[in-house]
Amino acid sequence: DRPIFDQLFPLYFGNDEPPLLNINQELSPEEQQMLQQALRALLQQLRRQQQGQGQPQPGQSRGRAQPTGEQLSNLMQLLQALLNGQNFDSQQLDRAGEQAGLPRASRPYQERAAMRSMMRQLGMELLRQLMQQLPDVLRQLGMGQEAIEQLMQDMEANRDALADQIAQHVGQSVARRRSEEYQRQRREGHDLMHRPFDRLNEQEAKLLRDEIRRLVAQLRSRAALRRKRASSGVLDSKKTLRANLRYGGVPLELKYKNRQLKPKLVLICDMSTSMRSVVSFLLRIIYELQDQVSSTHCFGFVSDLGSITEDFAAHPPERALDIVLDRPDLQPGYYSTDLGNALNTLMQRYAGTIDHRTTVIFVGDARNNFRDPRLDLMEQIQRRSKQIIWLNPEHPSQWGSGDSDMPKYLPTAAAVHPVSNMAELAAAIDRLLVAG
Repeated sequence: DRPIFDQLFPLYFGNDEPPLLNINQELSPEEQQMLQQALRALLQQLRRQQQGQGQPQPGQSRGRAQPTGEQLSNLMQLLQALLNGQNFDSQQLDRAGEQAGLPRASRPYQERAAMRSMMRQLGMELLRQLMQQLPDVLRQLGMGQEAIEQLMQDMEANRDALADQIAQHVGQSVARRRSEEYQRQRREGHDLMHRPFDRLNEQEAKLLRDEIRRLVAQLRSRAALRRKRASSGVLDSKKTLRANLRYGGVPLELKYKNRQLKPKLVLICDMSTSMRSVVSFLLRIIYELQDQVSSTHCFGFVSDLGSITEDFAAHPPERALDIVLDRPDLQPGYYSTDLGNALNTLMQRYAGTIDHRTTVIFVGDARNNFRDPRLDLMEQIQRRSKQIIWLNPEHPSQWGSGDSDMPKYLPTAAAVHPVSNMAELAAAIDRLLVAG
């Protein structure tokens, strides 16, 4: 991993490279004159190529595109910087980046193409060609072989340092854009977390589904931390006395109570059209958090109640949810919701799933199409269970309006949590994991 770190870290966070060598100061006046003469000759050849007058030099492809006037101008600036030991200034890099399309690059795989384009814009490609021909021209002018080798070594070192500066600029630009894009997505995600479920379009719903994994990780961490804190600190006096009898009753070994914080849940989910988006998000989260609950039994209802526990036991949550939403017995109909009948089926066929440790969660708007709400059965569930919790997407001002039976069910509920958006739903689930 260390070589990868050494390669990538400087691209994004800077590498404090030593300053470039001032090559002109290392040359004698005579060598400087020869170098300038050689460079003028080579630049003149490039100008003739630009004008279509020159012939390709040895080692140069006939199919190579002719240099433009701007590229030649950039090459001259590059040569001056390279020989004087000067880095690119930020304006040069920004201008070349704009021309290379760098502002549109926000992924690592786009770095290579952007860097190649910037190299061309800044004259690095023409510099490579020029440096290939420079030793021969210097020999013709009478420079010694040792001086030529030292000069080329220094020029290559400065060229590589400038190339590293370009690579670092590209890497930092891409990293900055990725950060900006991530922050934008986080802001959009935050906005979506507070947008009512019934106002989400399909693309927004998909973005929220993608957020569930992160949301589940947060809820799991919070629940695990609370269990860790609660598992100690509550002294069990009886166990402590028994454990310390051998010490004459002196409490040298303290014993603590083991609290069972993982909740046992029974979910009753309204599968009618108005509730499907809420239920689908809830079930995704609950079944991703199975390691945080003691047990879960889940039922769906429209006109009658059916168990969906087996569907989630046999399939991953995403696939199970598709199966549940397509089940013929859970398809919404015209004024078909009947919670009273669903309660009757629950108590006749599935009463064994509820005991004094069970939290029964109703996920619905309590709209019953003016049918019998079966308050008697709801009271039985209240007596049989630990508590009843309602998750209702409707605002309290709507409770009791039209066919809403919510005010009738309120006396049996330990709590009613609003769940009109993902933020409220996540908060409600977090409280459920606390209450157990």
